Amino acid sequence: MNYSPTLMHIPDGFLSLAVALICWAVMVAVVAVAIRKTNHALGQKQVPLMGIMAAFIFAAQMINFPVAGGTSGHLLGGALAAIVLGPWPAVLVMTSVIAVQGLLFQDGGLLVMGANILNMGILTVAVGYGIFRLAANRGKGTRLVVAGLAAWLSVMTAALATSLELWLSGTARLDIVVPAMLFVHTLIGIGEALITVAALTFIMQVRPDILGGESASAKGGIGWAVTGVLIALAVVVISPLASADPDGLERVAEDMGFINTGQAALFNIIPNYTLPFLGPTPLSTILAGVIGMLVVLGIVFMLGRALRKPVGKS
Repeated sequence: MNYSPTLMHIPDGFLSLAVALICWAVMVAVVAVAIRKTNHALGQKQVPLMGIMAAFIFAAQMINFPVAGGTSGHLLGGALAAIVLGPWPAVLVMTSVIAVQGLLFQDGGLLVMGANILNMGILTVAVGYGIFRLAANRGKGTRLVVAGLAAWLSVMTAALATSLELWLSGTARLDIVVPAMLFVHTLIGIGEALITVAALTFIMQVRPDILGGESASAKGGIGWAVTGVLIALAVVVISPLASADPDGLERVAEDMGFINTGQAALFNIIPNYTLPFLGPTPLSTILAGVIGMLVVLGIVFMLGRALRKPVGKS
């Protein structure tokens, strides 16, 4: 039995070199802007929040949930990160998560990492934040409904972008890949919306002051940060229960016949979220997830500390 999460990101070979390089260029430009913007606006108390959000999103992405027809989906998290942190810190969080997934776990190719970050870490943030801002001054119920819609639309946007990249690469026909990707991600987006609304409902109950990219107050000391880490750890612990069915992109690739164009990673560190010396066991998956979660948390925390504005500076 395979206890490891289903690999979920675009592998090398699906996209042409030209498309991959264009995606890298766009991604690098946006991330550079995100670093500059975050450097000017990040408050000290947002730093641990960025790390916690990165750890939770990494952990939650390990949980593939079943949808229809033997297909699974997983949280992307871009909308959730944007709503909680604001758009620019969210881009840095999502970039860190996706980069660690590719480099440490061989989840997604290196050549196409720019496309994976663009689709899942930039477009989802932009759409999720932009839609949610429409309800910024509304009541709690309205904001939650709009947050769910924003999360759903962020998934659909990522699916559409991936479809267009596959078409521009000559991998799939536009008139087939677009409806196929959008159909399956319509269902996956519902899961994204439900998880996002559930997470925001919890945050609104315990720490409403941290929403919207503002610096969190000192209320609650470090207790809220510890709670966030424990929640992420709990999610990792249940990761062996994730669905082993192929995710949306993999299902479309199988149905359309281009699954074999994917190329294996050039190196293996913790492939398929499995520690090599333990094999595909629940303990192996959990320990691999804990390692990944701590690496992501550490990277984002250090990045946030490097970028936060000094005390007393505007």
